[in-house]
Amino acid sequence: MQREAVQLLFDYNAWANERILAAAEGLSEAQYNADVPGLSHGSIRATFVHALGAEIIWRRRCLEGISPTTLLPAADVPTFAALRQRWLAEDAALREGVARLTNDALAAPLAYTTTRGTPMQDTLWQVLVHVLNHGTQHRAEVAVALTAFGRSPGDVDLIVYLREK
Repeated sequence: MQREAVQLLFDYNAWANERILAAAEGLSEAQYNADVPGLSHGSIRATFVHALGAEIIWRRRCLEGISPTTLLPAADVPTFAALRQRWLAEDAALREGVARLTNDALAAPLAYTTTRGTPMQDTLWQVLVHVLNHGTQHRAEVAVALTAFGRSPGDVDLIVYLREK
């Protein structure tokens, strides 16, 4: 996979994250923290914390050569505003890091250790596509919950991003 394609996908990822976060901005604390059927992590807040934490871990593995041992603690983003600010910074860091990659780097193996301590090795571009797919899964879950609360994020398909771009 070419760097330009990966970069475009991470630009889309940031755009889609912002659409979901903007839709969630008006939630009450009760809605933000409520246990919602269908969310893999229980609440919108917990699902957001998990998805953001995963992006942080994978960025550190892929772009910094560091294998964190724990996910982002929920206490590190105690409010929606704190989570949103952290996520916007994370999206920027991911996009900047991906922009610096070469095609050769994308095709190279990436050695890392899981949070359980298991050594792994995968091709960098495949790991980066996994990061994008993981975010899509959790955005879709949250979009359903937001829609049930009357706060649909609207269409977050890649083709919509491309047409708006």
